[in-house]
Amino acid sequence: MAKALEGVKVLDMTHVQSGPSSTQLLAWLGADVIKLETPGKGDITRGQLRDLPEVDSLYFTMLNCNKRSITLNMKSAEGKEVFEKLVGDVDVLVENFGPGVVERFGYPWEKLQELNDRLVYASIKGFGPGRYADFKAYEVIAQAMGGSMSTTGFEEGPPLATGAQIGDSGTGIHLVAAILAALYQRTNTGRGQRVQVAMQDAVLNLCRVKLRDQQRLTHGPLGEYPNEQFGDEVPRSGNASGGGQPGWAVRCAPGGPNDYIYVIIQPVGWAPLTELIGRPELAEDPAWATPEVRLSKLDKAFALIEEWTEKHTKWEVMDKLNAHNIPCGPILSTKEIIEDETLAELGTVVEVDHPERGTFKTVGNPLKLSDSAVEIQRPPLLGEHNDEVLGALGYSADRLAGLRAAGVI
Repeated sequence: MAKALEGVKVLDMTHVQSGPSSTQLLAWLGADVIKLETPGKGDITRGQLRDLPEVDSLYFTMLNCNKRSITLNMKSAEGKEVFEKLVGDVDVLVENFGPGVVERFGYPWEKLQELNDRLVYASIKGFGPGRYADFKAYEVIAQAMGGSMSTTGFEEGPPLATGAQIGDSGTGIHLVAAILAALYQRTNTGRGQRVQVAMQDAVLNLCRVKLRDQQRLTHGPLGEYPNEQFGDEVPRSGNASGGGQPGWAVRCAPGGPNDYIYVIIQPVGWAPLTELIGRPELAEDPAWATPEVRLSKLDKAFALIEEWTEKHTKWEVMDKLNAHNIPCGPILSTKEIIEDETLAELGTVVEVDHPERGTFKTVGNPLKLSDSAVEIQRPPLLGEHNDEVLGALGYSADRLAGLRAAGVI
């Protein structure tokens, strides 16, 4: 079966998480992704957070499946010659270096255009042009400056980072969309273009409802929030849904750290909820019967629900609520997710064989295309495809041996 991006070549100069998460998605969609790494070292994450000595870490393996790896010393004249041939042969170049790094190598956008006018040159930076442009950015810094941390947590507590990597992988997903748009536009114009996504911008895009609520505050308190007092900025509101339908995480048996289920109270679900919790009279009680009257006492409503859920496991509660079409979701631990049979059957979590570490589990491709099936393949060893990739560019075995001896590859 043909792949969606079959025939698209990507030169992947990314490292750590934001860039590799983006290029891995391109690889899963069928692009030929060639990861360019430093000889003898490679992507820094190959050695970070290792669980096995002298074996590529899970940090690396889970972000670089389905790619090929070459090594290249970009500081040497011969390395630059190889790089220029690579640029002329690919459709997309992706990098997430700090501001100005690629330019200092001698390859500003204008030079890359000269080498390949069909090139889509895609970059991830921490921030857009302006005051923050030269600042370093990491996952939680992007969360801090993109609106996520100030609105995450409970009212009396400090700002909190989310466990979801919305700064790194979230930006990577945004970059995939931009790259695909540029490739599509190229089919009409014949020209490549510069593509950039800032981590701060990507996080803010994911926090847009909080920016919505900031503007609503000028007209009074936010009724769907559980907070009693409102200042001039959107407050942290714990586990409140922040949407039109109130929700909360309530405790379940046997009371472990993740024995909770998130329950949403829709108007149509109130009557069956009251039946389930053993308080059917509340369905018709004027003090409880409508969303408007419940809004001022949502804490009491969820406390009543919790009195019932505490007597059952989160799985039992999920089945009982879903039988009445009441939206809910048990809080799944990472252990429960990685062992979930349904997620394994769906390919949401997959097991991959690796020549050095054996098998490991990783996330599967979240983008499902009916005509482009995805097989998750192992990540490459450092420089594993030097001869294969450079040989296709015309380098002979003798020349490759010379480049290797000189430390160029």
